[in-house]
Amino acid sequence: MIIEFLLLLAGLALLYYGSEFLVKGAASTAILFAVRPVIVGLTVVAFATSAPELLVSLVASVKGSGDISVGNILGSNVINIALVLGLSALIRPIKINGRIAQVEMPIMVFVCVLFYVICLDGVIGWGDGALLLAILVLFLGYSIWTARDKNGDTVREKPTVRALFRNGVMIVGGLIGLAKGADMVVQSAIIMAREIGLSEAFIGISIVALGTSLPELATSAVAAAQGESDISVGNVVGSNIFNVCMVMGLVGLIQPMTLDKSLLTFEFPFMIFIALFLQAVCWWRKGIGRLAGGVFVLLFILYIIGALL
Repeated sequence: MIIEFLLLLAGLALLYYGSEFLVKGAASTAILFAVRPVIVGLTVVAFATSAPELLVSLVASVKGSGDISVGNILGSNVINIALVLGLSALIRPIKINGRIAQVEMPIMVFVCVLFYVICLDGVIGWGDGALLLAILVLFLGYSIWTARDKNGDTVREKPTVRALFRNGVMIVGGLIGLAKGADMVVQSAIIMAREIGLSEAFIGISIVALGTSLPELATSAVAAAQGESDISVGNVVGSNIFNVCMVMGLVGLIQPMTLDKSLLTFEFPFMIFIALFLQAVCWWRKGIGRLAGGVFVLLFILYIIGALL
């Protein structure tokens, strides 16, 4: 138990410093190429921080643990909003980009609802996977099409080889730290949870999901602390879209599977509810203040309690 606890601490340290390097590298690259930070958060950073979910869900699916695979995505999407944005807002109130509240968040809500609908029959098959991947391609195409800052106000300096190399090293180093840190945290947490006596189902829905969401938590928290609210929010929204469309899309294509329909009674509805609640808060308040952040964290606690029951 002591060794696992030390590995957990080491993994958390790697996640923190990895996320700090990734945020700095991504934000600097956005400035160099006149790409708005919100787009960087929605695509590059979101894809990178969704890598743990992808690996865990694919491995679980191939090994026949479909419930862990789906539970990981459901839990991660809830945690990304309730815990990641909640804690980020407690650190520093988050201002919401008008575009992300009007375009990307509704896409995220739509994707969550679609995921629920295609799982009503208890099967995620090839057709479902192809549909989700097609939606991801459309989302990426739209994001790339609108990636440039039309006014050119974002440009601060001309790209240089030295600057690009520096940012590249920071991004790659950050990704390596995130990947290794997430692996250490998840593995140590699973061993500790089993020794304590928690069920496999709870591990998949909460412990594993929390572990694979740590990159999003670390990245968004650091981004919020540094005033990069566009990356903080864009990372979560983009990651949730990637989790469903990319991860479940690939799982459906590579290893079609069945899932426990009991997930349709709590985990799926809660994921949709938390996405709709985020959308409502951002439309109403134009941001996430500390009070709203506290409410999100409270919802996360309620989610964990519900998963235990």
